[in-house]
Amino acid sequence: MESRNPAFRGNAFGGQGGGYGAPPPQHLQDMYNAPSYAPPAQRTMTYDDVVIRSFLSLATLVATGALTWAFVPVQTARTIAVVAFLLQLGIGLYISFSGKANAPLVLAFSAVYGVGVGGVSHYYETFYSGIVFQAVIGTALAFAAMLAVHSLKIIRVTPKFARFVCAAGLALVGLMLVNLVVGLFNDSGIGIRENGPLGIAFSVIVILVGCFFLLLDFDSIEQGVRAGAPEKFAWYCAFGLTLSLVWIYLEILRLLSYFRD
Repeated sequence: MESRNPAFRGNAFGGQGGGYGAPPPQHLQDMYNAPSYAPPAQRTMTYDDVVIRSFLSLATLVATGALTWAFVPVQTARTIAVVAFLLQLGIGLYISFSGKANAPLVLAFSAVYGVGVGGVSHYYETFYSGIVFQAVIGTALAFAAMLAVHSLKIIRVTPKFARFVCAAGLALVGLMLVNLVVGLFNDSGIGIRENGPLGIAFSVIVILVGCFFLLLDFDSIEQGVRAGAPEKFAWYCAFGLTLSLVWIYLEILRLLSYFRD
């Protein structure tokens, strides 16, 4: 099959039938005397790289979350969580738009995110005993289900599907911001975060979109390994997986609280 790279088309290496002819003897001697140098081959990303970096990212998140749970009083847990989520949002946006995902940035993101997750989890567990464990189990099941869906190609990640998921995610975040602003003037906002049919339906949609983002993450990992992406791309994949999993966990936590009420 003919390559799409113009460097490999036709007779780019001088193999033309009677095109350039043999090089002169002096040129051959210069080539022989030139020092041999082969640039070091760049290591490409593997699935193991993604697994290890994702484990480090999630372990950092769990560690800071556990410390927050243990040492931050529940009365101030929500305030600490809000501050941590704002910081996490800034780091996450920088990673997303700059494309500079490396160990310090991703682990810092996970550490700050863990503080917020730990504060929220502590708050919910205080009012609903056992709800955190249930949310963790639900998140693990969602991850396993989406991994199976991706492996069996039940849902194929196409450019159209990716655009739909990204648009849905932005729309949901926009609705949450609108609800937050409206909530400054009344107690319930626009109702999408209240215990009722609208609030439950909104949480279910948010969880589904989070699962679709997991599919995008799995596809990015697969495409990166196939294309021989550099090893450092594994940190970007770990960042995406961490973000999607915590998205699902927090929303399952909220949804379960509706039924526990």
